[in-house]
Amino acid sequence: MTLSVLSRKDKERVIRRLLLQAPPGEFVNAFDDLCLLIRDEKLMHHQGECAGHQHCQKYSVPLCIDGNPVLLSHHNVMGDYRFFDHQSKLSFKYDLLQNQLKDIQSHGIIQNEAEYLRVVLLCALKLYVNDHYPKGNCNVLRKTVKSKEYLIACIEDHNYETGECWNGLWKSKWIFQVNPFLTQVTGRIFVQAHFFRCVNLHIEISKDLKESLEIVNQAQLALSFARLVEEQENKFQAAVLEELQELSNEALRKILRRDLPVTRTLIDWHRILSDLNLVMYPKLGYVIYSRSVLCNWII
Repeated sequence: MTLSVLSRKDKERVIRRLLLQAPPGEFVNAFDDLCLLIRDEKLMHHQGECAGHQHCQKYSVPLCIDGNPVLLSHHNVMGDYRFFDHQSKLSFKYDLLQNQLKDIQSHGIIQNEAEYLRVVLLCALKLYVNDHYPKGNCNVLRKTVKSKEYLIACIEDHNYETGECWNGLWKSKWIFQVNPFLTQVTGRIFVQAHFFRCVNLHIEISKDLKESLEIVNQAQLALSFARLVEEQENKFQAAVLEELQELSNEALRKILRRDLPVTRTLIDWHRILSDLNLVMYPKLGYVIYSRSVLCNWII
């Protein structure tokens, strides 16, 4: 069934679903490609706004406001497509397609003990991120649920190399309640990579964690929390690297769309083409050579 025979409601559902499948850093590319297919500017703009808002929350899109990094997530959503930043005390809308802030408004916050702890925690987290991430961003948010104060620490780092045909994202989220003596930290680490040269390969890895922290004072809690994050993320990184190294050739074959020869040797395709007298067929030779590039990448 083509898009031309779909109802408007079905079109909206298909467009939104396709946009939400866009990997980190590729939302605008997916939107532009769909615009060429749909050819309905009003429909695409509305669906792009809705899907872009969800994309920002899902992948913790980083912004910079007054020189300070801000990570967008569902924890600082205010409704009506608005976000709130504790550091700058501003609420705003963000247009992912235009990469700009809109309708910026001031928004006050209550200065209490939880807010002071948030600031101290952010300072400790920034020191950790600066030491471990090339271009990392972090943010600490406050949220009140049923009269209970929660702090949410978010970390994000990415490297989008569209010209090199790959994109990668690392993000983590840590939540704990402000308790007098002992608190439980709930964390989630998420890694996604997309390689699209000669093969369309997606990798998603995540891990959920639960740890406890004793609370003596604000400074001690901030330092203990930063050490906890560092320890857990180092373990996660080491485990991911170990798993990737142990990934067998059989496993790689199963996730690819077709079987490819894996010989663990560099194949001289030019010599083979000459021996088989295939130099008269440049198109066929190009196809074989392209497959060899993919094989060498797998090896």
